[in-house]
Amino acid sequence: MSKLEEAREMFSKDLYATKLSGIKIEEVGEKYAKCSMKLTADHKNAYGGIMGGAIYTLADLAFAVASNFDAPASTVSLVGQANFLSMTKGSVLYAETELIKDGRTNCFYNVRIYDDLGKDIAAVTFTGAHIR
Repeated sequence: MSKLEEAREMFSKDLYATKLSGIKIEEVGEKYAKCSMKLTADHKNAYGGIMGGAIYTLADLAFAVASNFDAPASTVSLVGQANFLSMTKGSVLYAETELIKDGRTNCFYNVRIYDDLGKDIAAVTFTGAHIR
């Protein structure tokens, strides 16, 4: 079984993200993840835009995969902050993680949310606590 298949199997139990939101893990690496979410009418808010919570859920799962895949259940989020930059006209959103610092007790990630048209949609940061 490949690392990608292992990650998909491990996080398939995160039903809110995978089943209800339709998020898929596209890539995994050391302290890295890329996830996607195909947008449907179920992701829209009352004004026709994509619900901020859907975007945050995509970022949250990407952070969870990047920070926990190689060491299951070892990191939890302490702080997450989303800055919503633009509305999307695309049909798929992507979340790509970047590890900024991985210390003894804490870690810090940037998560870039962009669409299939290449437009930046949100910038999300997470501070995680290692609970080894």
